[in-house]
Amino acid sequence: MWFKNLLIYRFTKPFTLTADEVDQKLGEMAFSPCNSQDPSSYGWTMPLGSQGSQYVHSANGYIMVCAKKQEKILPAAVINEVLADKLEEIKSQEDRRPGRKERTDLKEEIIFSLLPRAFTRSNRVFAYIAPQEGLLIVDAGSHNKAEELMVLLRESLGSLPVIPIKAKNVAQHAMTEWLTNGSAPKGFELGGECELRDKADDSAVIRCKNQNLCSTEINNHIQAGMFVNKLALHWVGDIDFIVDDQLTIKRLSFGDLVQEKLGETNADSAAEQFDVDFNIMTGEFAKFIPAVLEAFGGEDTAEQDPVISSAA
Repeated sequence: MWFKNLLIYRFTKPFTLTADEVDQKLGEMAFSPCNSQDPSSYGWTMPLGSQGSQYVHSANGYIMVCAKKQEKILPAAVINEVLADKLEEIKSQEDRRPGRKERTDLKEEIIFSLLPRAFTRSNRVFAYIAPQEGLLIVDAGSHNKAEELMVLLRESLGSLPVIPIKAKNVAQHAMTEWLTNGSAPKGFELGGECELRDKADDSAVIRCKNQNLCSTEINNHIQAGMFVNKLALHWVGDIDFIVDDQLTIKRLSFGDLVQEKLGETNADSAAEQFDVDFNIMTGEFAKFIPAVLEAFGGEDTAEQDPVISSAA
């Protein structure tokens, strides 16, 4: 359950639904496995899995949700092999080569016939709503996965007025300045990894790992016109992470301070441990997210509702 990635969205209007109301709405779009002809299935599942009884898990005002996707696996090589056999059969029996439209129709028929025998794979995407902070936080490594969850959440709740969170300072400029000056903003330390891109040619990329980011070599690349697109940082609250130019946070790693908090708790069941983990994680993120935004000059609230902006 511990999040590895953070895609952060700001509610432009206050979120007023209760956890019970969200649970009821999500239950109407619950996940069900693919039937024989479905290529995929997507819906809500219980965050606690078999240990749970609700489609949300709430604690301290936070509401966690979990979307599940199941997909049929049909390797292209298998489809193409069956298609090639079918085309060869037509050529042999009818002495002709099917045109493009007929080949496309044959391929669709093959996929339809193979779907009932295909293997399936499933994955879950967790997210939680922080009404008091006006945030939606998604544990997804790509914006496409996050958008997929938000589309389902919007359909389930009726509306979902959120926008990607923005900082006042341009992330690329800020990160490049940190490396040029050789120091991270207050409360943070530079890690050992970064990605540099060329201002004149976006395809020109230099990736540095396990490096001294304040070295002359990296500084020379910056002076030559490259900028920092991704950067490894350590937050003093004991979280290591990678942040990119869109303020997407990846490869979250919690250090000893967080592990000590976990060690101080006693959970008698998997459900209780989940609750403990959720409480500690959201508590850390409640401090970590504002710190990251502050490092980039604070949050840009220009597109937010006046009620949210004044409360932020």
